[in-house]
Order: sequence, then C-alpha cells, then structure tokens
Amino acid sequence: MKNAPLKNHNRSKVAKKNQTYKSALNEQDGITPPESLSSDSAKTIKVNRQKKPSIQDLVSGITSGDISALSRAITLVESTNSTHTQKAHNIITACLPFANKSIRIGITGVPGVGKSTFIEAFGCHLTSLGKKVAVLAIDPSSSLSRGSILGDKTRMEDLVKDKNAFIRPSPSGDSLGGVARKTRETIILCEAAGFDTIIIETVGVGQSETAVHSMVDFFLLLKLAGAGDELQGIKRGIIEMADAIVINKADGDNVKAAKLAKVEFNRALHLYPSKESEWSPKVSLCSALKQEGIPEVWGMIKDYKSTTTSNKYFEVNRNNQNKFWLLQTIEERLKSNFYNSAKIKAELQAQIKLVETGKTTPFAAAEYLLSF
Repeated sequence: MKNAPLKNHNRSKVAKKNQTYKSALNEQDGITPPESLSSDSAKTIKVNRQKKPSIQDLVSGITSGDISALSRAITLVESTNSTHTQKAHNIITACLPFANKSIRIGITGVPGVGKSTFIEAFGCHLTSLGKKVAVLAIDPSSSLSRGSILGDKTRMEDLVKDKNAFIRPSPSGDSLGGVARKTRETIILCEAAGFDTIIIETVGVGQSETAVHSMVDFFLLLKLAGAGDELQGIKRGIIEMADAIVINKADGDNVKAAKLAKVEFNRALHLYPSKESEWSPKVSLCSALKQEGIPEVWGMIKDYKSTTTSNKYFEVNRNNQNKFWLLQTIEERLKSNFYNSAKIKAELQAQIKLVETGKTTPFAAAEYLLSF
C-alpha cells in the first residue's frame, strides 16, 4: 500500500506523456526553407507538385522553356500506362510545330571510353557559345532486376548546374541499340522546349546501333587508343555508320598511342564506300578530362551540317528517319496487341506446355498462334 502513491504518480506521468506524444506517425515540423527560397516560392512549388497539369498547361510550359513541364511530359511519354500514353500522344502532336529545329548528335562507345566526361566537356563548350543543350543519357537496364542506376547527372556535375543544359537519364530496357523506348518522342519535346542541340548517349555495350543512327543527324563514335587491336572495329558495322571517330583520353603517356590509332582509323575509313551524304568521316583526338580537342569536334559537326544542308541530304535523311520510325511503331504496336490479347495469352500457355512435353515444335506452335 505504501507503493500505491508512487504507482499512481508513474501512471499519471505516462498518461501525460501519451497525451503529448499520441503517435510516432504524427507530422512534425519540416526543415526551414533556405533564405534564398521565399515563402511564396515554397508554397508555389508545393502546389505545383500536388496539382496535375492539363495537356494545354504542359504544352504551354514546354514551349516557354519550363524544365518542370518538360520533365513531366517526358515522364508521361515513358509511362506504359494507357491513359498516360494517350495524354503523351496529344502533347507530342501539339509540340510538333515547334520541333525539328536542332542538330541531333548520337554518341556511342564501349564502357570506360569516357562518354559522360566527353559529353560534359562538349556540352559546357556548347553552352559557352550560347547553345541550349539537352542530353538524353541512356542507362543500361539489368536483364535480371530490370533496374537502372540512372546516375549520369552525378557524373556531369558542371553541366547539370548549367541553366542552358538539360540532362535526362532514362533506362534502356530491352530496346534495340541501347536506346530508351521513347527517346524519339523525347527529342521532339526537347526541341519544342527550345534546345537547339540534342545529344543522345547510348549504352555502348556492343549491341546494334541501328536505332540511334536512325534518329540522329550526326553519329559520333568514341574510341580508346592502346585498348587492343585498333582495326578490330572494322569487323563491326558501327564504324561504317560513324560520321566521325574521336579518340578520347589522348593525354599524358597515351598521346603517342592515340596518334598511331588516328592513322590506323584513317586508313580503315578509306576502305569503305562513299556515303550518300557526300561526307567523308573524320578522325580526331581529344582529352575530355583536360578539355582539349573539344572545339575541333564541334567544328567538325558544323562542317557536316553545312555540307549536308547544301546538298539537301540533311532534309532527306530526316524524312527517311520518319519513315523508319513509322514502320518501327507499327511493329511495336502489332507486337503489343498480340501479347496483350486475352485469347493469345491463354493459347500461348497451352502451346508452351505442348512444346515442353515434346508434343509440338516451337515453329508449329508459333504458326498456330499467328493464325488467330
């Protein structure tokens, strides 16, 4: 009985504590916004994040250069949600009259060649000339987890802070050539937003680069010197597609090897027939790390555009690309409709079981499914 008052006292303390902290899930005060961000701006940002903008809002934002609207539109374009797909289609259609006013540059190369470092140095050089640069960085997706790191922004620290640059990393998924599924549409949106130079960085893991080649005006191949047989690339069609070969990391002890590689690649390029564009591919040296040779690369691209514009190939190539992507879109839609058919889904599982038990062949099963 002597301990009763103490127990009551403890209970009252616990009750009082419970009244003060009813739940660990209570919303607490957030971090105080920095002085550089006014209270009105903070409220606007919060409202804009919560509000779902209309198609007209997004189109108006994109054409006025609003990066937030551009990013939201690209997210809709990349979405596989059917409602998002229709909305994205309407946005792209509305943006088309404002597009096609840029130079599109595809950059590829094996992992470790320095694509991100080169693109940052190249992009910063272009913005210093008054250009507006959009970088569509394609990140490889895992074949197991389907995930991507999407870390290109962290590797382009200077360019990402440039007000005249926009960097958008996207997962490659299982698309051909290491190009994100909706890169083509994203280019149109970036052009409508006022970006006059579009750079597409591919995965560069030895896949066919036909896809990226069919959506850019200038195809640049980054190579390394001293990494093996300099002529090994001749066995692959990628060099035949290249409008320029740039040997990166031509600095320090690697300068001599880079110069030798340049001679070998120049010899190799003479083995190929003349291009329809009447452009002779060039080989150049650069050190993206030391920002050497970057202006020469841009000069090469300007010469290419001048040549192909005067002989009308630039416009013809764009028209051919549109035809290519028309056929690609039809193929993708047919494939999607086929696998999403309820009847096909059921019959497909039945045919798989027949194939597994040896009661039919894969070819006969495919023929049967395609007959529906």
